[in-house]
Amino acid sequence: MSDLEILDRAIRRIPDFPKEGILFYDVTGIFVEPKAFKICIDRMVELYENKQIDAVVAIEARGFLLASPFAIRRGLPLVLVRKKGKLPGETYSAKYSLEYGTAEIEVQKTDIQAGKNYLVVDDLIATGGTLTAARNLIEQGGGTVSDFFGVIGLPELNYEKVLTPSCVSTLINYGGK
Repeated sequence: MSDLEILDRAIRRIPDFPKEGILFYDVTGIFVEPKAFKICIDRMVELYENKQIDAVVAIEARGFLLASPFAIRRGLPLVLVRKKGKLPGETYSAKYSLEYGTAEIEVQKTDIQAGKNYLVVDDLIATGGTLTAARNLIEQGGGTVSDFFGVIGLPELNYEKVLTPSCVSTLINYGGK
């Protein structure tokens, strides 16, 4: 079985979640399959081994699980982006629209450094709303997002248009919403 087949089998599909009409691709199945989880991290390391990245930004909460082992393997700082009100101290904040609602995220100001290059990691890239908000946070601190990474991509939702000029990489793409 190929690496992509292993990932595809580990990803759960949950219809009508979080609301009717949405097909939710649940990556938590990857975390309970050590081989699938290892494939994700190994592929990330391969994708970015020759890229100049100064820090890894992880989107709450599944992004934390993907970005953490990658950051350790690369010897990079890990910056956490969380839902509003979850981080102490001064934060940058950004509101955004999801494919099924609205939200607001924050990052601690001390974690973003001007002139640094950031890789932003999330589990799934759909409309690009969350990642655009994360880029906004990083830019508020003077940083630059060179790359976005997601295990799953939904390219028919046109996230690449929204996330340009940053490079977008996914391990597996699905059609349909």
